[in-house]
Amino acid sequence: MADITFVDVTLRDGNHTYRHQLTPQIISETARALDEAGVDIIEVGHGDGLGGSCVHVGRAPASDEALLRAATSSVKEARIAMLVVPGFGVFPDLEMAADVGVTVARVATHCTEADTTEQHIRKCRDLGLFTVGYLISVGMTSAEKLAEEAAKMESYGAQYVNLAESQGHLTPKEVAARVRAVRQAVAIPVGFHPHNNLGLAIGNILAAVDEGASYIDGSLKGFGGGAGNAQTEVAIAALKRAGHQVNADVFGIMDAAATFERLVSPHPMPIIDNNSLLMGYANVYGGYIHPITHAAEEYGCDPRELVLRLGERKVVAAQEDVVIEEAKRLAKHQQKSA
Repeated sequence: MADITFVDVTLRDGNHTYRHQLTPQIISETARALDEAGVDIIEVGHGDGLGGSCVHVGRAPASDEALLRAATSSVKEARIAMLVVPGFGVFPDLEMAADVGVTVARVATHCTEADTTEQHIRKCRDLGLFTVGYLISVGMTSAEKLAEEAAKMESYGAQYVNLAESQGHLTPKEVAARVRAVRQAVAIPVGFHPHNNLGLAIGNILAAVDEGASYIDGSLKGFGGGAGNAQTEVAIAALKRAGHQVNADVFGIMDAAATFERLVSPHPMPIIDNNSLLMGYANVYGGYIHPITHAAEEYGCDPRELVLRLGERKVVAAQEDVVIEEAKRLAKHQQKSA
């Protein structure tokens, strides 16, 4: 059975669901609850990582430093992680994060663009951070290509590579094939980050672990982009039920989930609604759920057709302008057809 390091991403990926408005108070209290439950690593920050706060995708209510400090000052055992996407986050951001007590850096990019992470990975290693290569939207390329990209990250100094199934599109068999290919290509550990658009997040975690993944991501109440991530409390219970070693306590993580739900109430928890389901089916990034909904309402087009068009265009993260472009085209087409 596997020894799992659990990474809770509620306070970073969950920010997409909360329109990037998680406050230092919410972060502090939730981080404390996760730490008391025994979670190994807690990822914190704007949904798009360091430097992600902007008008285009959403301004945070506090600086990156304030958000990270709220977490680092509230935990005793858990390691605090931040995510950085080269182009959003720059070297001074990394230096700030290290100064306030962040010890884990997850350097992220689209699944076919690992070469953009080299400088940031090397910088994080120079700062003494435990450094992760983070490949986004792994369902948008083949297992063989993922293995090549993961090997690049290892050569830059990544200490494990995380495979983010950002669209909730893959089945357990497809996840297993990707984890297997990467495990065969690198000597460092492999992690897995699922989304739940097709209701497969927990099954995909178990498939990933069976193929050797040893770092697993989840979020409290499933709070995350689109239909949400794997629900941390469910994932931990399922992993323990399957015989794997997980440090977090089941009762403690249930309490942490209740704490977080109280803090963000009355905001609804993620569900697999029709839009989220279709996004998983069409292989569209979960963070687009709000932009798609808003664009469909503004331009008077069918959000389902909009999702399918975005899937055909193979949109990647941070292309919100394409959502508007396609919404306008679709609305014009529907008006002509009426």
